[in-house]
Amino acid sequence: MQKRIYLDNAATTCLDDRLLEVMLPLYSKQFGNSSSLHSYGVEAKNVLDCAHEQLAGFIGASPEELIFTSGGTESNNFAIKGIAFANRHKGNHIIVSSIEHDCILNSCKWLEEQGFYITYLPVDHNGIVDLDFLERAINPKTILVSVMYANNEIGTIEPIDEIGRICRAKNVLFHSDACQSFGKVPVNVVQSNIDLLTINSHKIYGPKGVGALYVRKGIAITPLLHGGGQEHGLRSTTENIPGIAGFAKAAELCMDEMGKETIRLTGLRKRFTNFLFDEFENAYINGHDQQRLPGHVNFSFHGLEGETIRLLLLLDELGIAVSAGSACSSNHGSNASHVLQAIGLNPFEARGGIRISFGRFNTEDELDYCLSALKQSVPELNMIFS
Repeated sequence: MQKRIYLDNAATTCLDDRLLEVMLPLYSKQFGNSSSLHSYGVEAKNVLDCAHEQLAGFIGASPEELIFTSGGTESNNFAIKGIAFANRHKGNHIIVSSIEHDCILNSCKWLEEQGFYITYLPVDHNGIVDLDFLERAINPKTILVSVMYANNEIGTIEPIDEIGRICRAKNVLFHSDACQSFGKVPVNVVQSNIDLLTINSHKIYGPKGVGALYVRKGIAITPLLHGGGQEHGLRSTTENIPGIAGFAKAAELCMDEMGKETIRLTGLRKRFTNFLFDEFENAYINGHDQQRLPGHVNFSFHGLEGETIRLLLLLDELGIAVSAGSACSSNHGSNASHVLQAIGLNPFEARGGIRISFGRFNTEDELDYCLSALKQSVPELNMIFS
């Protein structure tokens, strides 16, 4: 049987088997609706309350400030649109970075059609937002700034504390999409002056279809969903109790193992990047070389940017799964990456990014196999210049 190696953990992760002990009984035995008053409902409500408390604690929040959702996309839509409509009487200006996830950018595009004005923050060649530009861009009508904690394509970690200080000083709400960073680097909403924070489960070895939005106490936000008033009246629908319990357990494991995992994943990443530069004269890294997620690397080959999809397919034939940018943007495969263009690559080069993201279950032996596969595959590509 062919070896299969998964190196696309930034797109999604496999479910950690240790979660099944927590989740399975909630499907078959303790399956009650948490809004029901009988014992089944009380059992489900207890699980829900514990998850609120546990996950909120991991980010420095209070349980009542955490709202469970179906995932990062819903949480980001809720944050951007909910704040926009709750604060429309104060202003109609929103600032986001130019390298946000599609769900943020498309939400903003939709809001522009509703009469809101969006400013897109530029970034430098490493993907770091321009803080001076941010300070100048905030005006009396600005109601929200949204900058992701770490970029999903290039792995660059943003100066979140500095952004939070600027927003708090200017009395503007600050939202951060932390789907890629939560569970991988420490996140504290109080320390960073974050007013709204998006997190999700399937990036941290938890189940798909579960996420959360932190909303600082006292902030007005308009719900996207109306119904029975679950989640403190802000997100109506019957809660996914097994998924939420799995999310909380996944986060617990990440917090317990973060120190040693950071060291291990950084080691894998550095071995990989050292190999690239030693083996290929035309290799280059996209994003910050130090201020990045531990297991995340985005790279390209000068002159081979047009061969990216072919390289992915060659690696896939050898059993190795990597990606070209964000999985959520894969439906637009003919388009250049907006992230790579924002850091200064031309449209041709911006089609050439390859993302490898190491995860909990990747080994040194798998990395060895990947390096061997690259040595075999890259020479088969055809040099194409822009």
